[in-house]
Amino acid sequence: MTHTLNVGAPSRFVTVTAWVFIVLAGLASVWALLQHAAVISLATGTVPGSATPWMTGWLLAYAPWVLGAGLVLSVATLAAAVGLLWRLDWARRVFIGLLVLAAVANVLGLWIQHEVVESLVQSTLQRAPLPPQAADVFGGFVTAARLLAAALTLGACALLVWIIRRLMSPAVRQEFA
Repeated sequence: MTHTLNVGAPSRFVTVTAWVFIVLAGLASVWALLQHAAVISLATGTVPGSATPWMTGWLLAYAPWVLGAGLVLSVATLAAAVGLLWRLDWARRVFIGLLVLAAVANVLGLWIQHEVVESLVQSTLQRAPLPPQAADVFGGFVTAARLLAAALTLGACALLVWIIRRLMSPAVRQEFA
């Protein structure tokens, strides 16, 4: 049985993916712009004498640049998603690159999540002496929260990898021919 591909025939997957990311990137762009404006208007230095883990301290010290990069990536994702909707091949390639970057950033975000949670737990335990039973319950909640955050992050990465694989499939590439 022969299989015929229609050149340029729009698939529902590409259309839905494009619209979902247009909405998400539009919201992320507005949010990043508001965050950038708020951080620029405030002093962004860390409190003297506060002990922050090195990666978290670096992010706080360079917050305007980090948020600016987030704004640029959000706008780039919005442009690539619109191009994806229009079935432009350069947009498909850029979109795949941005999804790879997002997956890598999510995996690296696990480290930052660990640093922030560890810092919060240590500062909380130092300020409020807890009985051993309460500390064990608190530790259990912290462990459950870490596992849930890791599972959600890895699930999001798996979804991004699945979208990347679909966008690289021959059937989808044929739409952009």
